[in-house]
Amino acid sequence: MESQQVEYKKSFNKEVIKSLVAFANTDGGKVVVGVDDNGQRCGLEIGRETLQQYLNEIKNATYPQLFPKVFVDQEDNKHTITFEISEFPVKPVAYKDRYYKRCCNSNHVLTVEEIVDLRQQSLSISYDAYPAKITVDELDKKEVEDFFDRVNSRGRITLDGDILANLTKLQLISDGKVTLAAKLLFGEPEFNIRIGRFKSAATIIDDNVVTAPLFSSVSQAMVFIKKHINLSYHFDGSIQRKERWQYPIEALRELLLNAIVHRDYKNCSDIIIKIFDDRIVFTNPGILYGNLKVEDLERDDYSSSIRNKLIAEVFYLTGDIERYGTGLVRVREYMRDYPEVSLDIQEKGDFFWAEVRLVKEATPQVTAQVTAQVTAQVTAQVESLLRVLDVPMDRGQLQKKLGLKHREHFRKQYLKPAVDAGLIAMTNPDKPNAANQKYRITEAGRAIIAQKK
Repeated sequence: MESQQVEYKKSFNKEVIKSLVAFANTDGGKVVVGVDDNGQRCGLEIGRETLQQYLNEIKNATYPQLFPKVFVDQEDNKHTITFEISEFPVKPVAYKDRYYKRCCNSNHVLTVEEIVDLRQQSLSISYDAYPAKITVDELDKKEVEDFFDRVNSRGRITLDGDILANLTKLQLISDGKVTLAAKLLFGEPEFNIRIGRFKSAATIIDDNVVTAPLFSSVSQAMVFIKKHINLSYHFDGSIQRKERWQYPIEALRELLLNAIVHRDYKNCSDIIIKIFDDRIVFTNPGILYGNLKVEDLERDDYSSSIRNKLIAEVFYLTGDIERYGTGLVRVREYMRDYPEVSLDIQEKGDFFWAEVRLVKEATPQVTAQVTAQVTAQVTAQVESLLRVLDVPMDRGQLQKKLGLKHREHFRKQYLKPAVDAGLIAMTNPDKPNAANQKYRITEAGRAIIAQKK
């Protein structure tokens, strides 16, 4: 079957070259010519000059020029030709001045933003390193000095001397010119964070537009978020009372920082945060950068791709983020004490979307009690399901992991008991039958596995 890295064509034509360009701009792949859409051989005639003719057509129609590997195969007197291309080191590659990428089993035309991103990645250029049309004197001196104080107190580096020297040391000024990063961090704000408290999708109770340099926008946005989520207190036997926010506040701040640091500043859209009774949704312009995919972020060992390297470095120096792409790992860590809260991340159009949702009312103490009660009732089938559910998966992926083919048996003996016991949860609980529905292990489920070990 056709896939992210395999394409079938009955004959050689321009669509073969488009696919090779799309593969070169993505993860590489191969086009098999002489095969129909179902993978059945139909064969093709191959003369003495056929291969060279095809390679010349590919070379002349692409820029930079592509030179794929070629393999000829014969079976039952039917010839096929396989053109194989690796991911190209200098992107994007064009077919007659048009650019393509591979998505699942089809080719898509790249947008202008995607073309720019690919070029930056190939040349290791960060968008925020480009010069801005302002001078050093137009930067907010107090914002800059506050930033220096925070960096020095953190101790990762020491900044002493005048503003110009320090900003040059951090590459926020390059060749005497203020970079876009410096303008965003300390200059006149151009981008907003829109935050609203919603009673329903159409009913807004309160809203705010945060228009400030990036560091100040973080604190202002967090003030509004805290205003609209609940705070309770409890005692654990010590003299001091303990605060407990409705959501893990550190996780919310991490998601906010993620939106600010990794957003696409070529896109003029605002960061939008919607606070509902049972969920908070963060939406920021720009899909994941580089070859990073949503499923990568669901693992703890993912490698981050940084769109705005200078901004990321600045927030690293203040201790707000970690350099090595551990943002969502930390979000999950912060949520371990909140089994009643779920996390869902997606790409929606040209935006990255993250939602934290209240899935049930619970406390860590109650969760521990329930876990103790449920442990003895967990069947071998449910336990095996919990053990393979290391990242969110759909029903088909889970059945494959468990080696199960009968759908109804899987639902009755594995899936439903685990969901009913609160050991796994849907990533889209509002739409149980959604096509993209996945299942994730809850903290109660993790506790079961820990006790079994």
